[in-house]
This record gives sequence, structure tokens and C-alpha cells, in this order.
Amino acid sequence: MTGVLSGFSIIWVVILVGYFVGRTGVLGEQGRWVLNRLTFFVASPALLFMTIADSEPTQVLGPLLWIATISASLTAVVYHLATFKWLKRTPAERIIAAMSASTVNSANLGLPIALYVLGDMSHAAPVILFQLALYQPVNLAMLDATTLTHRTTFLALLTATAKNPMIIGSMAGLVVALSGWQVPQLVLEPIELIAGASIPAMLLAFGISLVGSKPLDRATGRRADVVVGTVAKLVLHPLIAWLLAAFVFQLSTPMVISSVIMAGLPTAQNIFVTASRYEQGVVIAKDTVMLTTICAIPVMMLLASILGI
Repeated sequence: MTGVLSGFSIIWVVILVGYFVGRTGVLGEQGRWVLNRLTFFVASPALLFMTIADSEPTQVLGPLLWIATISASLTAVVYHLATFKWLKRTPAERIIAAMSASTVNSANLGLPIALYVLGDMSHAAPVILFQLALYQPVNLAMLDATTLTHRTTFLALLTATAKNPMIIGSMAGLVVALSGWQVPQLVLEPIELIAGASIPAMLLAFGISLVGSKPLDRATGRRADVVVGTVAKLVLHPLIAWLLAAFVFQLSTPMVISSVIMAGLPTAQNIFVTASRYEQGVVIAKDTVMLTTICAIPVMMLLASILGI
């Protein structure tokens, strides 16, 4: 438990530094935007490449990938069923809400938590791969089908997915891991150096994003959506992951812990970006991201305590 507290403490300290950086305006108005783009387009792909290239392929493509897929899908389905008649929302808004309840922040928080709490960043790789390569494209296709604008062909979705830098980094690392090819040190060292910027930049950007946020404003009329989505994300999602890991796949204790902790991550911030693009469910996405983000680390510390790590 001491190791878990130490890992979370490291993460929180850097997040708090980011918060004060945001409050003081040291990096200007575009600071968070620049840090997010740095991590997404440059540092995180390098980090994913290093992580997956040095991992066992069976771990990336094995049960953890299936658990991430099934637990997220079931959480989204349960959210739809629970709110379909109670909360009268448009189909597009329901899709955004279900995404908010089932999509984890696998990069900005998943990678640091995998490193400092689980001790191995490769635990986050299956979740990242599933969300970027399958879950996000499928949900975007559903949004296109339920809105009158922003229609996108299936080929365009595949092309956009293939161009995603996180996917490129993951796939390149997977090719290296599967082939057993030894990357020349002259190539590897610059990639490793760039990868080192990823986690601190992620956490600083995350801390900056907390400045001025006020979730659950009564005036929005979407408090019920946000509360249900938050409970689904932080309670139902990890519960399903635990049931799958422990009883369906019968994994070892460390792998069960990994599945639960990864599923207990907060809502991914890119859901808000998606909601803004389609102009659907913007308030639900923003508030669910914020509320799950505030509550997630205490919840995961509780999960860690229950699981005995």
C-alpha cells in the first residue's frame, strides 16, 4: 500500500504544479493546448513505441485487450438501457454520454498510473490500442449516422485512424516486438529522450485543465446525466472489469489488479473535443470529464486498498 500511496503522491504533486502554472498564467493562454499537442503528436507516440516494443506481444494482444473491449462496451450498453426512457435525449447526445461513461483517460493518466502504481507502462497499452483503433472510430461512425452534418465515409474513418500518431507509435512498437528486431541504439536513444517528456507534460496539462472548472451547474439541466455517467465510469466499469478478469478469464492477481485500475480511470478528455465537434452533449462531456477526474484518483486508491496493493 505504501508503494501505491507513493505512486499516487508523485502524480498528484505534478498535477498540482500544473494547476498552479495554470493559475499564474506562466505558460500563457495556450499553455495547456501546446502541452496536449506535444504529448499527443510527439512524446506519447514515442513513449508507446518504447513501451510496446519492449513488451511481450501476448500481453498487448491478450486478455487485457479483451477485458478493455468488453467492459467498455457493456458499460456503454448499460448506460443506454438505464437512461433511455428516463432521460429523454437525442441519439447523438446519448452516444456522447455513453462514451463519457465508458472511455478512459488511458494516455494522460493511464500511462503515469501504469508506471507509478502498477510498475509497468505496458499495462496501459491494450486499453490505448482498443480505444484508438476500434472504440473511437465506431462511436464516431455512430455519431455521423445520427447527425445531419459532418458525415464521414467508412474509408475516411479508417484513414483517420491509421494517421493517428498514437496508433502509429503503438503499431510500430508492436511490429518490433513481434519481429524481435533490435532497434539500433542511435535510433533508440532520441526516441527514448522524447518519450521522457510525455508523462510530465501530460500531468502538467491535466493540472492546468482543472483551473476554473465548475461541474454540476444546476442551470445546465444535465446533472442527472453527469451523475449517472460518473457512477458508471468509476463504479460499474471497474466492477465489470473485475468480474471478467477474475472469473471469466481467471487471470493472475496482478493482471486482475491491472484490469480494475485501468477501467477505473476517469473519462478521456477527448470526449469533450468530440462533443464540441458535433455540438452534441457538450455539457455532459465536459462535466463528466471534470467530475470523474476529480474523483478518480481517490476511487482508485480505494480500489487499490481493496485489492491489496
